[in-house]
Amino acid sequence: MNKKAILEGLLFVVGEEGLAAKELQSILEVSEYELQKLISFLDEDYKKEDRGIQIAFLGNCYKLVTKQEHKEYYKKLITIEENSKLSDAALETLAIIAYNEPITRVQIDEIRGVSSVHHVRKLLLKNLIREVGKSDLPGRPILYGVTKEFLDYFGLSTIEDLPKITIDTEDLKEQIDLFESKYKEN
Repeated sequence: MNKKAILEGLLFVVGEEGLAAKELQSILEVSEYELQKLISFLDEDYKKEDRGIQIAFLGNCYKLVTKQEHKEYYKKLITIEENSKLSDAALETLAIIAYNEPITRVQIDEIRGVSSVHHVRKLLLKNLIREVGKSDLPGRPILYGVTKEFLDYFGLSTIEDLPKITIDTEDLKEQIDLFESKYKEN
């Protein structure tokens, strides 16, 4: 197995959260020396001119980050995104934050079932959400909540004005019964 490729995939999956050296050692089942060697090899690949990312060690975590020399292009992307409409996925992310605030990005990802890094950034740029603190969970992840601009955008006076979500427990029971009847062990 190519552990350098696995390392790259791990850093990609965790996004801006990054991974501490001890976490990487545990996941990859390597020594500190072997991990440093893998990071060095991957970093050499990223130093090539035809690559747009690099490895950074920030906040005691290894992360994949964009190269500084390309920042003028990233600024253009942000300008384009600021003027664009919200996608269905961004609206879904926004609804999850609104109904569950304060909430971490990982909790948002768990509810959605996919990464929300891009959508959280976009919502922050549009000032529809904001950082409201730090969680007591390990790593002290950022907690997100909605802003006054969110309330204005959706014509709400307070967050309590959001439509109430009701769950039809009878329908839910039928779905569970259907699942159990189809997938029951014989």
